Amino acid sequence: MLDIVFYTVSFIVAISVLVAVHEYGHYIVGRWAGMKVLRFSIGFGKPILTRVAGRDRTEYCISAIPLGGYVRFLDTREGPIEAEDEGRAFNQRPVPARILVLLAGPAFNFLFAVVAYWALFIYGVPTLIPAVGTVEPDSYAAEAGLVTGDRIVAVGDRQTGDWEAALLAMLGEMVEDGRIPLTLEAEDGWQRDVIIDVGDDAARLTEPGLLWDGLGFQPFGTANISSEVGRVLAGGAAASAGLDRGDVITAVDGKPVETFLDLASVVNARPGESVALEYLRNGVLQRTDITIGTARVDGETVGRIGVEPATVSSDLRYTRQFGPLESIGKAVDRTISQTVFTLDMLARMLTGDVSIKNISGPINIAQFAGESVERGLDYFLGFLAIVSISLGILNLLPIPVLDGGQIVYQTIEGLKGSPLSERAQIIGQQVGIFALLLLMSFAFYNDLARIFG
Repeated sequence: MLDIVFYTVSFIVAISVLVAVHEYGHYIVGRWAGMKVLRFSIGFGKPILTRVAGRDRTEYCISAIPLGGYVRFLDTREGPIEAEDEGRAFNQRPVPARILVLLAGPAFNFLFAVVAYWALFIYGVPTLIPAVGTVEPDSYAAEAGLVTGDRIVAVGDRQTGDWEAALLAMLGEMVEDGRIPLTLEAEDGWQRDVIIDVGDDAARLTEPGLLWDGLGFQPFGTANISSEVGRVLAGGAAASAGLDRGDVITAVDGKPVETFLDLASVVNARPGESVALEYLRNGVLQRTDITIGTARVDGETVGRIGVEPATVSSDLRYTRQFGPLESIGKAVDRTISQTVFTLDMLARMLTGDVSIKNISGPINIAQFAGESVERGLDYFLGFLAIVSISLGILNLLPIPVLDGGQIVYQTIEGLKGSPLSERAQIIGQQVGIFALLLLMSFAFYNDLARIFG
């Protein structure tokens, strides 16, 4: 129950921040373009907090339903306006100004992602060099000749300095033709080229949580490191039990654990159970009782105690950290690459090359929000950046009830010299609402399918 509340609050905070950024883009550019703003609302429905301020007596509101927001401009289509406001209504301003205002919301979402990544690069992002962990026999990876310890130097013609770059490149290559060309470097420094060929299985492997098991190998990580605690997550079971960084967990209910993978295997299988945990602190064996927490992963309830491993390997882990000026370029590059990747995946969903099960609704987003908050501010910032990019892209889709659809309307008006007929606009709105409801219903279905399997 506490997890649900925590995830819900995290979701509301995340959505409220991103909606505020999006709507502020409309608001500030609208004011710059000479439009009168009647209301700036975070959330829909009845306002629960309202402040009236400024020369235009704009209402700044927090409303009851925290799933969006809006900026309401003065508009002659909604009724007569005062003589002193002539020329300041949205539909009275030039078409280019209206389009600029509509573009500003998504643009501010992309700008927010740049700022978030900029802050992360200054702070320092812990990074793992992409290396191959355990390889399953008779798998695609085994057939291609991958060996535990191989480092992935490049995927196709793209260099891969970290796992994020490697993962994005692998997905891009796989959905292209079912083949993943890799340049690998063995532990002795010898490099070789291999191809993981999944053929027609590519679309299935894009389903959430299936990639590594489907390919038949795991990233080098928990299978290869000790059970020493590197970080205790706030609000988790380990924090409640008093565990601290540097503790080495040796047994769970008398069952010895030697690696972090051993620990994860035992804990995952016992969600909600009370167990006895043995650990070494400064060389002294100690014991504590702990109630294992729960989490939903790929539709299953698994155990979590809220700890992260201490280290992977000093030669595989490094921190990506840059100065304030250099971080700007890195942040822009990261935002562009994430945007291009998201657009590519969306396009391939339409063609069937990528599973539509990747469309997530508020339930799944709330879970990710809560987990990122638990892991720390840097993870939460990264989560916000990705969702902000997705929100920007979504609002640019040519659906009449979204910014993209309204931009299409304004463009048509600019070309023909007059607005679309009221009937055409009503039909467009109805089609747009139906499309959004269909998309939301499918996202909810995916969320529930993950929960209930």
